[in-house]
Amino acid sequence: MTPRIRQAFDHEYRAARDLLGRGDIDGAFRHLERAHIVAQRYSIRHAAVHWWMLSAGIAKRDWREVAGQVGRMVAALLFSRIWVPLGNTGRANVSAFAPMQLPDDLRWLCDESAAGADAE
Repeated sequence: MTPRIRQAFDHEYRAARDLLGRGDIDGAFRHLERAHIVAQRYSIRHAAVHWWMLSAGIAKRDWREVAGQVGRMVAALLFSRIWVPLGNTGRANVSAFAPMQLPDDLRWLCDESAAGADAE
């Protein structure tokens, strides 16, 4: 993980956890989606984002989200280094296989992650 990718991930992940701790579940999901985009190629971090999405789903009592995150956690551990749909937000309301448009401020990820996942 390059320092720039790590910094972007840490920022989004911390913001999400802080908002979740304060009960702002929708705000937490926005940051978790961005953390997911950043961490997709890094198995442990990718799975951690899905764990927090599952936790946010429980807090929101969104059982569809909870059910969707269980399979995504397993897939994150098994497939992150093989193939990921670039830009996918990781929520249960979108296909786990659908590439999505990257937010403008995260487009630089294409260049840095195109080289492949290196050590976490």
